[in-house]
Amino acid sequence: LRERHQQELENLTLTTQPFKTLRLFLLAIFQYYKRLALYLLAKGGWLALSSTLIAALGILLVTIEGPHEKHVDELSHYIRFGLWWIALGVASSIGLGSGLHTFVLYLGPHIALFTIKAMQCGRVDLKSAPYDTIQLKRGPSWLDKSCEEFGPPLFSSTHGSRVPLSSILQQVQLEAILWGIGTALGELPPYFISRAASESGREFDAMEELDGSSSEDTGVIAALLEKIKRWLLSHSQHLNFFTILILASVPNPLFDLAGIMCGQFGIPFWEFFLSTLIGKAFIKTYIQMVFIISICNNQLLDWIENELIWVLGFVPGFDTFLPTLTAKLHAAKAKYLSTSQPLPSNIKGKWDLSFASIWNTVVWLMLMNFFVKIVNATAQRYYKKQMDE
Repeated sequence: LRERHQQELENLTLTTQPFKTLRLFLLAIFQYYKRLALYLLAKGGWLALSSTLIAALGILLVTIEGPHEKHVDELSHYIRFGLWWIALGVASSIGLGSGLHTFVLYLGPHIALFTIKAMQCGRVDLKSAPYDTIQLKRGPSWLDKSCEEFGPPLFSSTHGSRVPLSSILQQVQLEAILWGIGTALGELPPYFISRAASESGREFDAMEELDGSSSEDTGVIAALLEKIKRWLLSHSQHLNFFTILILASVPNPLFDLAGIMCGQFGIPFWEFFLSTLIGKAFIKTYIQMVFIISICNNQLLDWIENELIWVLGFVPGFDTFLPTLTAKLHAAKAKYLSTSQPLPSNIKGKWDLSFASIWNTVVWLMLMNFFVKIVNATAQRYYKKQMDE
């Protein structure tokens, strides 16, 4: 009977049973919001009242004309900016490893583009405001501007622009930290679900699957991940603030399991959340920022050039080729960091259309895949709960 139920759960997807899956998904969503409304009415009266007052005040400020309009408009820009990057962070970490990888899609390219632009222009004051970043349905204003519009370079040397890494870091760290906060918030659902299951005397699904999974190797990577998972499970007594901080500070696909284990074994919420927040929003985020900036910074190219020339200087016979090699490296670096020449309007239009279409298609496919996974998982969890009852 259990095998039959497991088979039914596996077949409950949008591709095999679309109508039943959608029906169960909608029922689960309705039940969730019903419980949330009852909880707010029972225990969150003050919260509901304060939220209503804040919403009413916001509506009044937006609708009434006056000298406060520019401040309200500026505040709305900051709110949209913060919510956008936090939401991207949540989307990146939610879903037990199957989330939308927004660092690769948004934050990483944003940091890379800003770094290259700063290298081209020799200055970092490119943004018109802190919220002048990639956002929904619009790009940053500095991306399409020429360097002449910003003024003469503030950082320069005999080898071109030398913008310190720390200066670039200060310009992109706000959105990166907000994204990191979102990733920390996205780790909370597995913790809360596992904790609720533990308090009710049940075991979270992921823990059950781990306990009941076969030890047969299905591949080198799968076998390695399985060993790491079992090692984490066997060393759960060592879970504390510092171990969670270390796990959250480095990119790893197993942090969801750590969150599940923290909830299952009763790690206090603030201990889990603060260590996750510090690790993901600050340590891990700064590691990623420094890595991206270093790759796109011409200082890295200078370092490679100097080290390569120093090594080749010890090789007999290479002394005569070093000037030519150095000239080629300088030409490659100049081509990499040079501002692209404007294309003719007909070619530019075709290229922009093609690139935009491909990029939007990739993003929408990932969003659709993310949505399908959420619907399938929610419907399966609701159906499993019905069968258990």
